Amino acid sequence: MMTNNDIFKKLRVALMLRDDQIVEILELVDFRITKSELGAFFRDEKHENYMECGDQVLRNFLNGLVIHLRGTKENPKNPNDVLAKHKAQIPAKATTKERTEFKAKPRDEEKSRGDEAPSQKSAAKKPFKKQFPKGNNKTQVVEKVKFNFGKNNKG
Repeated sequence: MMTNNDIFKKLRVALMLRDDQIVEILELVDFRITKSELGAFFRDEKHENYMECGDQVLRNFLNGLVIHLRGTKENPKNPNDVLAKHKAQIPAKATTKERTEFKAKPRDEEKSRGDEAPSQKSAAKKPFKKQFPKGNNKTQVVEKVKFNFGKNNKG
């Protein structure tokens, strides 16, 4: 079942409304609310500052929304124009064309040369010595045990 909070959240997202716009919409029907009170409706139910949206708040928001989108009888508006205005107020995200592409600097001159043969400088370098040689010289923590798995070898 959807709560009033869920309905309020979905309308806010669908109509691309900011908190300050919702406060203005509620003022159209003489309903005063602060942004922080409004934010409590949009929080997660488990959050300590979560507040349940009452029927009165949602009813006033819907009535204010009708006036906001359609206007009054004396001064009618086109809802599509209002929604287009909302969309225009949302800051556009930078597209990939506007962003500068990140390119990591090559760690080694030889690697960045591509298909060219490596120069003689790098061949003279000493190979990297591993910390542990092939014969593992680590101290043994557990002694080796032979398991019989219940088989009697005596015969």
